[in-house]
Amino acid sequence: MPHYQPQPQEALFLMQQAGADAGALAQLPVFAEVDEAIVQQVLEEAGRFVAEVVAPLQEVGDRVGAQFKNGQVTMPPGFRQAYQAFWQAGWPALSAAVEDGGQGLPSVLEAVLYEWLSAANHGWTMAPGLLHGAYECIKHHASDDIKTEYLGKVATGQWLATMCLTEPQAGSDLGRVTTRAVPQVDGRYALSGTKIFISGGEHDLTDNIVHLVLARLPDAPPGPKGLSLFVVPKFYADGSRSAVHCERIEGKMGLHGSPTCVLRFDAAQAAIVGEPGKGLNAMFVMMNAARLHVALQGIGLLDAAWQKAHAYSLERRQMRAPATTRTGGQAHGQADLIAEHPAVRRILDTQRAWVDAGRLLAYRTALELDLARHHPDAQRRDSAQRWCSLVTPVLKSAWTEQGFAGASACLQVFGGHGYVREWGIEQIVRDARVALIYEGTNEIQAIDLLVRKVLADEGQALGALLDELERTMPASGHSRIDQLRAASAELLAGRAHDAALAHAVADDYLRALALVLMEWAWAQIGAAPAADAPRWQEPAQALRRHVLPEFGMRLQIIRDRCQEARQARLQAAPA
Repeated sequence: MPHYQPQPQEALFLMQQAGADAGALAQLPVFAEVDEAIVQQVLEEAGRFVAEVVAPLQEVGDRVGAQFKNGQVTMPPGFRQAYQAFWQAGWPALSAAVEDGGQGLPSVLEAVLYEWLSAANHGWTMAPGLLHGAYECIKHHASDDIKTEYLGKVATGQWLATMCLTEPQAGSDLGRVTTRAVPQVDGRYALSGTKIFISGGEHDLTDNIVHLVLARLPDAPPGPKGLSLFVVPKFYADGSRSAVHCERIEGKMGLHGSPTCVLRFDAAQAAIVGEPGKGLNAMFVMMNAARLHVALQGIGLLDAAWQKAHAYSLERRQMRAPATTRTGGQAHGQADLIAEHPAVRRILDTQRAWVDAGRLLAYRTALELDLARHHPDAQRRDSAQRWCSLVTPVLKSAWTEQGFAGASACLQVFGGHGYVREWGIEQIVRDARVALIYEGTNEIQAIDLLVRKVLADEGQALGALLDELERTMPASGHSRIDQLRAASAELLAGRAHDAALAHAVADDYLRALALVLMEWAWAQIGAAPAADAPRWQEPAQALRRHVLPEFGMRLQIIRDRCQEARQARLQAAPA
């Protein structure tokens, strides 16, 4: 099967429909020099690098994998050379500030790049995947001394970074972190503890690795508010190695090209990032950046699976297709291409509907990130922040779920051949599964959305977002928005009497909002003259037939659960 092929023109079209085109970006003073020619050039060069350098390493990364021996990790053949070419060409620094060694380009271009990288070779892309978050964390929270030592190296990608949160006894519950940081007389801290599930905790891609570590000071209170953030490198400035030891790498279902490490800190000398006890504030900068990137992984992997299944469907002949297919069911000898069979078309067009909507929403979110940082009007900055706060957990959850489910559906197109390694589709299914788990499980994303963001302010932020969507889509799409408003009101009314109500339906609520956002995204696509082409009409039709009907099911689950809560309250009331 052919390697993954980025499609720069389609990305540019969806950027334009998302409002993230060069004209919109140039309205921000920081991007005044970004014109359509620059955007086009970046997309074309990024697509070429991904297709020619990164994509060909997909199979060897899975087959050979990262190798662990005597505390050191050797990456698969070709991985180091590809990464060195990557950072030296300036790709990690695409959206970093010019004064930090970056190129100062819009976040949406970085989003497109990482979507393509994940699609082409998810295992390899895990290495630079945390760079942007680490850069933002250090830039906004670290001292000048730390910035001098690390910021430029991380911004350019010369050094890679890790995010060390999870411990054996503390998965998503960071309040149970026990790694200790003991103050030293020289102003540094001695870190001791064990961290697990550390992507890229040890490797040979770069000459140094920058670890950002959550730990607890001796006098810190229990719980998440007692955590502080520290930086400890693999090698110090004098060339000495820190007391950070890789004990092993995990044997995983997928992502064999990415070493998932167990790291032991033995009184490793570290510097504090930000204020004591404010570690989560600093780390969330990194985590929020990572969540959009994980959403892009889901979108990219789904597109990679679609590309393989689509190519196979145009080669494989099997049985006679019904005459009602769009090709007219013309027979070719004893069999037709399976692309002509309605069951296969449904699979392919449905995944296309998800990919295109996900891209538009992700590109719009990347635009909003830049608006939140750079727009001169405070009200517009607040609006942008609201979009990012509400849409990011939806993207992360819904599109990683579809990335896995849709890749599995694409495997089905191959029949038994899909279960065989030589076609490459089964690797995508395995690699995609972890995205539902890391950077906050999808269940946590749903709770974050409904409990902490929708209900916490009585639905005001959501109402403003829905108003914005309603203004920019046809009246035919308003029905689902109105129904979601009503469901939100029911949940607001019921939460005072049933503490578990919101948690019980959070997943359904997130999916319902995801479908509303999909309908809005496709309304933006449909407004373009080019949308009349079959390329866009077929997935749009699949959206209406096979995707949006799920909305009614999700709303019914929420209504039924609200009704159960009301009945339980009435039964418990005194006579």
